[in-house]
Amino acid sequence: MSHDTNNPAEATDAAGESVGVRARLHAVGPSRTQLELGGIAATALLAMAMIAFITLDWLRGAPAWLGVAPHAEFLFSQFLIVGMWMDFYLGTNIFQHPFMWRAIATGVLIGIVAPLVGTYLVHRQMALIGETLAHTAFAGVAVGLIFVAFAEGTVLLAHVSNSGALILIAMVVSALGAIGLQWLTAKTNTYGDVPIAIVLSGSFAVGTLLISWGRERVSMAIDIEGFLFGSLTIVTVEGARMVAFLTIVVVAVIVLTYKQLLFITFDEQAARVARLNVDGYNTLLIVMTAVVVVGAMQILGVILVAAMLVLPVATASQIARSFRETLYLSVLFGQAAVIGGLAFAIWASLPPGGSIVVVAIGFYLLAIVLSDRSGMSISMH
Repeated sequence: MSHDTNNPAEATDAAGESVGVRARLHAVGPSRTQLELGGIAATALLAMAMIAFITLDWLRGAPAWLGVAPHAEFLFSQFLIVGMWMDFYLGTNIFQHPFMWRAIATGVLIGIVAPLVGTYLVHRQMALIGETLAHTAFAGVAVGLIFVAFAEGTVLLAHVSNSGALILIAMVVSALGAIGLQWLTAKTNTYGDVPIAIVLSGSFAVGTLLISWGRERVSMAIDIEGFLFGSLTIVTVEGARMVAFLTIVVVAVIVLTYKQLLFITFDEQAARVARLNVDGYNTLLIVMTAVVVVGAMQILGVILVAAMLVLPVATASQIARSFRETLYLSVLFGQAAVIGGLAFAIWASLPPGGSIVVVAIGFYLLAIVLSDRSGMSISMH
């Protein structure tokens, strides 16, 4: 005896029951959007705490007439007390030291701004820009090393440490290199990636020549390997302060120019027709990338810094349904990679740069396994 499976009443009941099951499942736990927004809120709170630490570290040295140094010193000591308790429970002896908090703060902030900028680069198929600007930053480090070596003990370095001056000079050189790359791309008739290859190899060549030339003439006390491979110990007060300032600026710029950058990312020709200043926004994006690269270079090193621009975004793109969700998820994956990588580096006494990148690759492979998406089709919103 056959059964009629096309009964409208049964279909309606089944549909109603299916909707009811989904509704009950939805009511049991938070939705995907709620989880993402909760993660973003937690990341924002963590970032504000790290910026507060860097600010207190700065205010400890404020002039006495301001009257803020004692209060800043007290609040700063609370972070170190938290670090002592962490050392007690984890069996370590590092979190009670200020240099570790500076490194953690820098890593947390880089875990936010690098994926934010990287999301636009990846969707514009400009992932190699990060690698190119990292090599430009290496040339900046070389220029900074020579400047510090010649200017040490002079009035030029009276109010900033050697490492702080080096980071600042590297940031300026990297930004100028970014603008030069933008100009070279616009003025040449070669294929799009040829200027990138020229700047990538040329800046690294200039950096090696400058370092070799400088070592024969002056004494360079700063270890270049820390900037090549990343190190927790090279994050200075000035370096952490620069990263905190740049994080605020970059996040503010992206919030204010989100629609314009989104328009240019998905349809640059239409943006030009709409009389949008495409060249200006392109320059803005590439300069932001340059300064983020220099900030991240302290933790990740020149060789691995570009990975932080690409891997969290690639991971988020495997599961995100829209561009905005890609932004959110890339920040969360970037933050997870930084925290997980720093924890692994501390536990295994390994360099932080390689540890962070390996953790980020692990998230990427996991996203590929769990995702059923074969392409990168997301909605433009």
